[in-house]
Amino acid sequence: MPKITVMMDGAVVSEVSLTNEKTTLGRRPYNDVVLDNLTVSGEHAVLHMVGGRVTVEDLHSTNGTYLGGKAVKREDLRNGDVLEMGKYRIKFESESANPAYDKTMLYKPAAAPTPIAPAATAPNSELQGSIKVLTGPAAGREMAITKVVTTIGKPGVSVAAITQRRHNFFVHHVEGTDRMTINGETVGEEPCVLHHGDRIVLAGTEMQFLQA
Repeated sequence: MPKITVMMDGAVVSEVSLTNEKTTLGRRPYNDVVLDNLTVSGEHAVLHMVGGRVTVEDLHSTNGTYLGGKAVKREDLRNGDVLEMGKYRIKFESESANPAYDKTMLYKPAAAPTPIAPAATAPNSELQGSIKVLTGPAAGREMAITKVVTTIGKPGVSVAAITQRRHNFFVHHVEGTDRMTINGETVGEEPCVLHHGDRIVLAGTEMQFLQA
């Protein structure tokens, strides 16, 4: 029987056997699996089970659903896959040997899951980034990015979130009609990788992303 193991900061929060066709995950108490943290959306994702196949579907969550460091909208899960939802790491395990899955796994490098282990305990200690404010009253101030999710901007005007995922920092729009730009380019709905020196304009303030 397929199951998921929910982990946060390296500790196992719960283990859930997947017995229903749909298993919902999110911050709201009515979900099948409650992920009680503000980095998780009220209705974050759902697991679909058809036969021996389990598929994860992101429900337009604010911070996204990640598989192997990549944001996914809908993706089949394989034994040993680890999902990331906010501060949570969710390991999927399937005892049944599905031939179709075995063939797929031949193309998956054996070492691929390894980098996920450090992320389960804490943000990558080697990953160091900061935001330096260039304009406005706070010009010159520099803020280190130390959390899994760091929000920037002005609530009610425009807010963005910077997320640590494996070996990169990603930024994406959270709320507000004033769209963020990076190096003069308007950022869409999809998370965007940040590079050292990138200039961000958000809610009328210009900032610079710095990475050691």
